[in-house]
Amino acid sequence: MDKSKHQILIILSFFSIYVIWGSTYLFNKIAVTELPPLMLASIRFITAGVLIFIIAASMGKKLRITTKQLINCTIAGFLFLTFGNGGLVWALKYVDSGFAALEISAQPLIVLLMMLLLDGKKIQPMSIIGVVLGVIGIYLLVSQKQLLSQEGSGIGMLMIFACLLSWSYGSIFVGKADLPSNYFINTGYQMFMGGMLLLLFSLIRGEVWTIPTQWSSKVQVSMVLLIVFGGIVAYTSFNYLLRAVSPEKVATSTYVNPVIAILLGWYFLNEKITGQSILAAAILLTGVYFINTKRKLAIYSRFSK
Repeated sequence: MDKSKHQILIILSFFSIYVIWGSTYLFNKIAVTELPPLMLASIRFITAGVLIFIIAASMGKKLRITTKQLINCTIAGFLFLTFGNGGLVWALKYVDSGFAALEISAQPLIVLLMMLLLDGKKIQPMSIIGVVLGVIGIYLLVSQKQLLSQEGSGIGMLMIFACLLSWSYGSIFVGKADLPSNYFINTGYQMFMGGMLLLLFSLIRGEVWTIPTQWSSKVQVSMVLLIVFGGIVAYTSFNYLLRAVSPEKVATSTYVNPVIAILLGWYFLNEKITGQSILAAAILLTGVYFINTKRKLAIYSRFSK
């Protein structure tokens, strides 16, 4: 591939992980106003998984994996999608999309603390600063009186935090688990199995299922965008960027996604942006930056990496 095409692909891929992933909060919020949350997430991931299998097969990729890999994909699918995303969609019935995105941006903080507790990993000085700022930012975010006064907001915030724990442990799990070597196949199995578990829990909860022709046009459009762009396109772009640019550049999506989600929620859903939310966002995202950065404190090292 020539350099110009490579640069165009990089730009388009960054657009995907910045804007498309940031917009998924808006589309989930729109869809969950009409559809049961577990049904919504189940349809999204089963459909995306099947489409990935079809695309992979047409490209000549082998879909067969080992039993152990299937079990690990199911576990990862549960942690990331069944509980992680399914819980988030459920929580969006009670909290604003921008608020949810901002709370979720604390994931690097939770991952760091889990690695400390579970693996005994040493925390670097810059990360310690990030942890302190992250805790302050989260406190400012969730302690707002106007949010706490909304019906169901407390349970919504707790559910999002539980999703954070699930995603964070999932991030640690997939780093050690035996999974399919082809990331596209791996994603397909995680989405399909996570979606099937969502289907099971949806039936257990007694959610009433409807067919797409019964949905409003805005929900139909939201679901298509979530499946095609929020799932397949953005995730493929993410994996492409991990090979094409440095990981810390890819990690910048952590800072951009909540900003996109907040602006879209404000513009399309009339969600309020409070001064305390802006302050919390600035402190929290600064903390995430310190956690993600590879630089070291000047007193810790003369040179930055």
